[in-house]
Amino acid sequence: MDALLEFAKLLIPAAAVLYGMYLVVKSFVQKELDKSRIEIKSKNAELTLPMRLKAYERLSLFLERITPNNLVIRVRDNSYTAPQFQQALLNDIREEFNHNLSQQIYVSDNAWNLVKSAKEEIISVVNQSSKDLNADANSLVLAKRIFDKMMERKSDPTAIALAQITEEARSLF
Repeated sequence: MDALLEFAKLLIPAAAVLYGMYLVVKSFVQKELDKSRIEIKSKNAELTLPMRLKAYERLSLFLERITPNNLVIRVRDNSYTAPQFQQALLNDIREEFNHNLSQQIYVSDNAWNLVKSAKEEIISVVNQSSKDLNADANSLVLAKRIFDKMMERKSDPTAIALAQITEEARSLF
């Protein structure tokens, strides 16, 4: 029994020292892992921040370009009939959107959904404005109807999406 007691007197302090060393090593390893994660995140931010800012910039430009005021002025051709003008407007919106499609990976889902929604609402306004127009009506008549439809709306979908894009871009700093 004395031998067992002597063995326990040696074993208990040795176990306590071993457990203490385990805790110290574990704490050290955890701090090193945290430090390496912070370094990786920092390097990642250095690489992705410029791309994210470029994405916000491009989506802002897209939204500005599809705003009816800018869209109609940019695409307008006095030789177009209303149906031709409608098609030109829709093609321009879709081309602009397709050109910026890859930017969705750099922005939040909410921002991207607002951008898509703004695009769809502008397309809807163009289509609704051209409804019931004579095939021989000129582009000026359609342009006026588009502006009238936008004035009737309570909110501007491009302004809402642009506000979200701007807010997110500002939150990066």
